[in-house]
Amino acid sequence: MISGSPTLSPSRTPAAARVTDVVRHAVAAGALGPEHPVAGFVDVEGVRDSVAALHRAFAPAPRVLHTFAAKAASLIPVLRLLAGQGMGCEVASPGELRLALEAGFAAGDIVLDSPAKTRAELAHALALGVAVNADNLDELRRIDALRSPASASVVGLRVNPQVGTGSIGAMSTATATSKFGVALRDPGNRERVVRAFAERPWLTRLHAHVGSQGCPLELIAAGVAETYLLAEEVNALAGRRQITSLDIGGGLPVNFAGDADTPTFAEYVAALRAAVPDLLDGRYALVTEFGRSLLAKNGFIAALVEYTKDAGGRRIAITHAGAQVATRTVLMPDAWPLRVAAFDAAGRPKDGPLLAQDVAGPCCFAGDVVAHARELPELAEGDIVVLRDTGAYYFSTPWAYNSLPYPAVHGFTVADGGEVRLATVRPEQTLDEIAAAGGLAHAGALAALLEPAR
Repeated sequence: MISGSPTLSPSRTPAAARVTDVVRHAVAAGALGPEHPVAGFVDVEGVRDSVAALHRAFAPAPRVLHTFAAKAASLIPVLRLLAGQGMGCEVASPGELRLALEAGFAAGDIVLDSPAKTRAELAHALALGVAVNADNLDELRRIDALRSPASASVVGLRVNPQVGTGSIGAMSTATATSKFGVALRDPGNRERVVRAFAERPWLTRLHAHVGSQGCPLELIAAGVAETYLLAEEVNALAGRRQITSLDIGGGLPVNFAGDADTPTFAEYVAALRAAVPDLLDGRYALVTEFGRSLLAKNGFIAALVEYTKDAGGRRIAITHAGAQVATRTVLMPDAWPLRVAAFDAAGRPKDGPLLAQDVAGPCCFAGDVVAHARELPELAEGDIVVLRDTGAYYFSTPWAYNSLPYPAVHGFTVADGGEVRLATVRPEQTLDEIAAAGGLAHAGALAALLEPAR
């Protein structure tokens, strides 16, 4: 397992000031403007400090592997940065596994989770020595047939402790009817899980993940407590410590209302200790799978205002950041509100009287609005809007609606004097790449089917 803790910066420029410095520099450097109207930015030092805080919070646990949920930022340079900071990687698809390997994670520090793993995916992971969490009992039976006794993979079983729902149902994975894991409170399932372990001495890990945004710490800790009790039951019946590790998932929520990192990893560990006093005593090795809580506040999106208009007494700013980079916010605005900041064309913070404005995106559907009636200094053509706290799940995994190009992503550091350094994480997608993804190489394939067979 990975060990070692990155060092936290003793003091850093406040987040809002860093954003201001980076926006101004990006405009001056040509990374943001009419030729590049939307881009994502990753705070490299912020990522390092968040990882350090995670390691520090779990320091009392003698054996822990912190994995990063690749879906939160599926960008190889970001993953490589995290690998260098002592993280493992949690993946949920063949694509994410490939990205993790390319980023340099050792196979033994990668965990494969997914409710729909194919036999080919399982065989590949087992051959590499990647840890696998089976989602259900049928998947275990597939592993029975595929697993070689020589495989180095740790194999676990995901259970659903069914402890309840957070404030965002779609983000809660321990509900009574969740699609994930074996539902522990359904009649007969607990006994089936215990029997599955008894029949497989190589099954040594138990996994649970309660949810993420909208789930209070007490709910997450309750799910971990149920998992711990089940592990103790399995081991007692086995008469030995068959289950040697617990994958307790991730799911720490993020504060989207301000700059403060709350809840903190330390507060989460305190909640875990209150629910499971012996969790960190080393009896079980631990695995975590944090994503959003490590990256969200360490990134932002900046986009050009292309037009402004009035409709029904409301001012609307049409920008280049909409559902293609802020999908959850556009489709579920009440659950995923974002802070919006206004800058002028030179990248300087705008000042002046506040005006209620809709901040809309470029996608061709009426609901493509990132912020409704948000009070901001009056926006004008050429201005820039910044969407804060979007370092996870936003610009890293864009939606290809309207064949809009993936935005460029840049990493940045800011020195004490405000000097900004940028590095390309992903270039903006080109029109040639969009055409290729749209089947250009097979342009005549369908028309050919209408021609007489030869």
